[in-house]
Amino acid sequence: MEKRFVTIWFPHLKTDWFVIKNPALKSIPFVLASPDHGRMVITAANEIAIIAGANPGTVVADARALIPGLQVLDDQPELAGKLLKALGKWFIRFSPCVGVDPPEGLIIDATGCSHLWGGEAKYLSTIQERLKQLGYTIRIAIANTIGMAWAAAHFAHDRSIIEPGEQKTAMLSLPPAALRLEMDMLERFQKLGLYQLKDIVKMPASVLRRRFGDYFLQRVNQALGKEEEYFEPLVPFKIYQERLPCLEPIVTATGIEIAVQRLLELLCHRLQQEELGLRTAIFCCYRVDGKVEKIEIGTSRPSHNHFHLFKLFENHLGQIEPAMGIELFTLEAQKLEDAAPVQIKLWENTGGLEHSDLSELLDRIAGKIGSNNIKRYLPAEHYWPERSYKPTDSLQEKPATFWQTHKLRPIQLLPTPEKIEVTAPIPDYPPMLFRHKNEVHKIAKADGPERIEQEWWIEDGEHRDYYCVEDEKGQRFWLFRLGHYTGDKSHQWFLHGYFA
Repeated sequence: MEKRFVTIWFPHLKTDWFVIKNPALKSIPFVLASPDHGRMVITAANEIAIIAGANPGTVVADARALIPGLQVLDDQPELAGKLLKALGKWFIRFSPCVGVDPPEGLIIDATGCSHLWGGEAKYLSTIQERLKQLGYTIRIAIANTIGMAWAAAHFAHDRSIIEPGEQKTAMLSLPPAALRLEMDMLERFQKLGLYQLKDIVKMPASVLRRRFGDYFLQRVNQALGKEEEYFEPLVPFKIYQERLPCLEPIVTATGIEIAVQRLLELLCHRLQQEELGLRTAIFCCYRVDGKVEKIEIGTSRPSHNHFHLFKLFENHLGQIEPAMGIELFTLEAQKLEDAAPVQIKLWENTGGLEHSDLSELLDRIAGKIGSNNIKRYLPAEHYWPERSYKPTDSLQEKPATFWQTHKLRPIQLLPTPEKIEVTAPIPDYPPMLFRHKNEVHKIAKADGPERIEQEWWIEDGEHRDYYCVEDEKGQRFWLFRLGHYTGDKSHQWFLHGYFA
């Protein structure tokens, strides 16, 4: 597929923005100005002011002498860059690859995009109409190279589509400035009487290099497609992203569901071919009014099952507000993992963590109650109970050690032991009663102690002596005393868990 690039030139970028913010400026001459060596100099002017003679670079006092009712506003130096970035991000509706062309332009890689609008002519007219509705005056062109598209947008007033292979013919009638040359080089061409590129490019390459340097030849070759030219996209191109532009804005829930299904089918087919599965994905709806509606889902294991993934999105589609309509849908796999086919065992049960039904069930539950409410833990190689496990968000992660099931442990373990007041005989006897949260528990049965040493490689401290106790009401607790018993100091006791 041949490359096609679109360039957009905003000849009145900043003044158009001021008119959008204050429509009263539309019918009067006004300029933007900034101080320069003690004088106010015009940096931008609307079309009415330019026709009257107030051009950029003119001193404000001189312009006011020409136009008595001239409105002068303070320029904002960073405004042009901010506007181009905002417009570039908005332009993702028409192409996923958009870059800024300072000081007043955008560059778009439109390869494979125009057919979605019914051809290049319809593609360009749609862009021009949308930007006009936003309040911007533009010049636009499309060609096989960035250089030729830029030249046509700025200087070929009667031509916006340069067909493949016509770069050289289209370039000959343009001035040297169409090659984006430095001002001193343009002045040299002016002095030599070379006003059109056809008077220059017919010279031998050796002569051009000797008289005008390699930079001039580079610009010529870039415009003709003999040398590659690159630009940096505002938003890095997403490899695993699918797009669905709409010829007419979508406003119905059914239309949104169909869009999700189509995008999932395309994306999952690619992932399946590459033996990949998504863990997180985001579905974006770009509305006509410029706002973006988003839905994000996650899975407990890599998946490219589009039926299952659609169910996860379906739970949240009601949150999308289409307003005046959605003109572009995108689906991006933000996090991917390997998802090679699993060998099926014919003569054994296929249940357990490896079974896809389990992960899909967990995904559906997470979609309703939130993934933060579903936990999986693996054993960790630590002595202290609160350090003996670790959380994981994957069903595929294997434990590094075994669960210590040979020792009795409470059903509910407190993340941080809570201090209690205890009455206990000596030495090393279980407590007779303890007070926790202003409630006294008299011990009826007790078992212990089980000593768990301090992990000296992590921190210094004393060991713990744990007791399983049962109070008169039948409640069972896991208590421990910190350190050895000695008669010359009081000992700290803690509640660490509940058995029932």
